[in-house]
Amino acid sequence: MKYLSAIIFSIAIIIAAWFLGNSYVDRANPDGTISVTGAGSENFTSDLIVWEGRFSQMSENLESAYNQLNQDKNTVKDYLIEKGIKEENIVFNSVQTNEQREQKYQNGNYVGSIFKGYQLSQSVKIESNDVELIENVSREITELLNKGVQFNSTPPRYYYTKLADLKIEMISKATEDARVRAEKIAENSGGTLGELKSANMGVFQITGQNSGEDYSWSGAYNTADKRKTASITMRLEYEIE
Repeated sequence: MKYLSAIIFSIAIIIAAWFLGNSYVDRANPDGTISVTGAGSENFTSDLIVWEGRFSQMSENLESAYNQLNQDKNTVKDYLIEKGIKEENIVFNSVQTNEQREQKYQNGNYVGSIFKGYQLSQSVKIESNDVELIENVSREITELLNKGVQFNSTPPRYYYTKLADLKIEMISKATEDARVRAEKIAENSGGTLGELKSANMGVFQITGQNSGEDYSWSGAYNTADKRKTASITMRLEYEIE
């Protein structure tokens, strides 16, 4: 009985040692994984332009100021239509009214203000797919000065109406780029690429071509340039067998 207990105890030690040794090997050699980042980019030309401007009139009489502003509105509208812009692409916003007053001081002390008149202003917005036409008109808009209209123009903004389709295509390119990188790394390490464990999309960026514009962690969205570059990254994690 004494010898049987010793034999059982020895067997238990051997089994325990085997489990411990096997556990150590498992910890020392976990399933391999690899994380890679792929990039996709595409150059494109904007197919939608948005351009805005503002004109104003000032008079001590509110009705007179409004009538003068309305005349300017008709002049601006006729000018834009003559240039080839369709009437349905021209949108006039509501009239803004500001009472202008001049502050008066006496011996360095504020003593009140004097009414100078009413300043009325109105903005116009043109949105069109005819990018080249609107660009040309925006450069020639100072011609309105010869018609007595003080028109202040803002730089055009450029957009792309097929951005959703472009983004899908770029995700596909970035994913393929990451997969090729992962296969090469696995090959060089003597393994083979296993199943895809995770895929995460990076920041989507739109920058002007040849603009030197910086990328942003929150994503850049350029509207100042007609010709742009869109880019995206994909981070993939694979098993290595």
